[in-house]
Amino acid sequence: MAEPEHAHVETTKMGVGRAIAVLTSGGDAQGMNAAVRATVRVGLSTGAKVYFVHEGYQGLVDGGDNIELASWESVSMMLQLGGTVIGSARCQDFRTKEGRTKAACNLVKLGITNLCVIGGDGSLTGANQFRTEWKELLADLLKTGKITANEAKSSSHLNIVGMVGSIDNDFCGTDMTIGTDSALHRIIEIVDAITTTAQSHQRTFILEVMGRHCGYLALVTALACGADWVFIPEMPPDIGWEEHLCRRLTDQRNRGSRLNIIIVAEGAMDRTHVPITCDTIKELIGKNLGFDTRTTILGHVQRGGTPSAFDRILASRMGVEAVMALLEATPDTPACVVSLSGNHAVRLPLMECVQVTKDVTVAMSEGRFEDAVKLRGKSFENNWNTYKMLAHVRPPETKSNINIAILNVGAPCAGMNAAVRSAVRTGLLQGHQMLGVHDSFDGLARGKVVPIGWSGVAGWTGKGGSSLGTKRSLPHEHMEEISQAIAKFNIHAMILIGGFEAFLGGLEMVQSREKYEELCIPIVVVPATVSNNVPGTDFSVGADTALNTITMTCDRIKQSAAGTKRRVFIVETMGGYCGYLATMSGLASGADAAYIFEDPFNIRELEMNVEHLVDKMKTTVKRGLILRNENSNTHYTTDFIYSLYSEEGKGVFDCRKNVLGHMQQGGTPSPFDRNFGTKMGMKSVLWLTDKLKECYRHGRIFANSSDSACVLGMRKRAMVFQPLADLKDQTDFEHRIPKTQWWIKLRPIMKILAKYNINLDTSEKATMEHVIKKRGLVQQ
Repeated sequence: MAEPEHAHVETTKMGVGRAIAVLTSGGDAQGMNAAVRATVRVGLSTGAKVYFVHEGYQGLVDGGDNIELASWESVSMMLQLGGTVIGSARCQDFRTKEGRTKAACNLVKLGITNLCVIGGDGSLTGANQFRTEWKELLADLLKTGKITANEAKSSSHLNIVGMVGSIDNDFCGTDMTIGTDSALHRIIEIVDAITTTAQSHQRTFILEVMGRHCGYLALVTALACGADWVFIPEMPPDIGWEEHLCRRLTDQRNRGSRLNIIIVAEGAMDRTHVPITCDTIKELIGKNLGFDTRTTILGHVQRGGTPSAFDRILASRMGVEAVMALLEATPDTPACVVSLSGNHAVRLPLMECVQVTKDVTVAMSEGRFEDAVKLRGKSFENNWNTYKMLAHVRPPETKSNINIAILNVGAPCAGMNAAVRSAVRTGLLQGHQMLGVHDSFDGLARGKVVPIGWSGVAGWTGKGGSSLGTKRSLPHEHMEEISQAIAKFNIHAMILIGGFEAFLGGLEMVQSREKYEELCIPIVVVPATVSNNVPGTDFSVGADTALNTITMTCDRIKQSAAGTKRRVFIVETMGGYCGYLATMSGLASGADAAYIFEDPFNIRELEMNVEHLVDKMKTTVKRGLILRNENSNTHYTTDFIYSLYSEEGKGVFDCRKNVLGHMQQGGTPSPFDRNFGTKMGMKSVLWLTDKLKECYRHGRIFANSSDSACVLGMRKRAMVFQPLADLKDQTDFEHRIPKTQWWIKLRPIMKILAKYNINLDTSEKATMEHVIKKRGLVQQ
């Protein structure tokens, strides 16, 4: 897309005369501080004045010290803090015209005509009303002599941009709201802890999670922990659910389960709109089953704690987009909300999104529950369908006589087990026999193949690593033995869950079909690797967990320097030649630079980074962070960079070096990876089931077409199957990475937020807008 005509205007002119105010309103959400930080720093970079509004709309009404000029340093070390540093409050005054008139006066006096609001649908609706009334409010102020004619003229219109900060994820129009992912982290941490005590005592635990009238948190939690039942307001249980619930809990115990987990959204109700509470369910289970039952209401712990890596990155991207939207706005530009659509931050009409959000509530009140689920969006609907299949359907009595083998390939990562569990149970629900192959292709060649039943994968969702065992070896070493094993165990289809080795292994099997007819079976590769380097997908299972591990470790490393002299940390991340982890964790942890293979750097850039840090340390900021992907450069090693920074920083700062190593592959999977792995596992089996029907000829399975071996990937907002053969041209096999990677366009955000003010391509001078536009950070 062509660059706009004004793309090369000087930086100092772009935001000159502009003033932006940023406030957080309503309930707090983790990640709000990251949005405030990005808004302040990008605004300052464009030459605009940026103001904090403390205590939300109340501060806007009260004015005075509540509206404070922000500086670059004032948002330092804000990124990793939960809640909202600038404060939030419920404001009755702003609901009155008198209160809004006071707020307008305070803004006019400071020359602020751009307002960035971070909050829920109520806060954003209030902002739109404020904008709609603006001319009328100015007329009243002018009439009463509280502002001058010149002030009214210079503040003739008010631009509004919203960012949705809410743990409930109840705002329609965005895939995810700021704070939701972090809330899921808090919930899953508690569920994991409760699970251990529940297993010890054979208990049933009922947990209530937040969400008001939205069941997103409850639904995703149920998927992420493998809950036996979930109650959500969008889809109340059918009449007679009490008997169904008791039967399901009994069945689980009869299968050998030592615990039951039930998740309840705080707004849950039955189909007659009677609330369903934890106590109601506890009484039912105690009376009908006599199970030892406990209830836990999680409450505000879900709002607390450090924001996840996802929320920091999401909020930072939204902050960049919000400032650009404000600076590009005209008097006729309607209020917009910055939303997440797949991998893109986009602008949508604010009130259209608010209306759809209200339509959900209306649909629920009228009993149109199917409509309510659809109005929540495709992601919500997919989560609901996945939950229904894995939790509420019984395996059929009639078997399909189909055998599907599952392998883990390559290095282990968190989320692999969630994908295996989902694939196994979905296969059993289709009537197939599911075979677990231990130790990857080596195990297949040696006949380490065993049937897996429903209970065999119980509790796997929250387990890290690979319970099946995995190795990096490829099939070409044992192709003869593998073909014999496929024939011996009568394997009709295969799921390869792993990283680049899984992709290569699938290719090798397809290429060997001419020699070994046994390999003519449908094959699907489910990308699972911390490196996120598998062609055909934007995300891999396991990468989110690794990203959170790196981000939280960087937080602790930076915190270790508190109270000491100025210090710069050099941190090496995994990823092979793929710079995903270094780049995204750099964004999430507020790094000053992230060196990666895909974005070549030289000694001049290293010199520029050192000079940047020297200047930075002369301010009140005392810490610096540099990330380096392990294979970013052959000669500029981590040791070299550490030595360079140590030498050049003498007298200004000292350095410390950290190589994070295999801790990035370990740990329990994040909520995202559990949910993602679960959906990928289910989708892969459903696709294989359809493909097997196509390939059934003359009493046998024969698959030799290119589309019979695919990578299941996440592209934008959809899961898609792409033939392995078609992805060869998109792959850099030497460096084991895709030739095109979506996340590279996000790299300038890190530079912008770290206060670099030159074009990132070379030494070409450019405006901040030019850098942002050129790299495709905002929609043009």
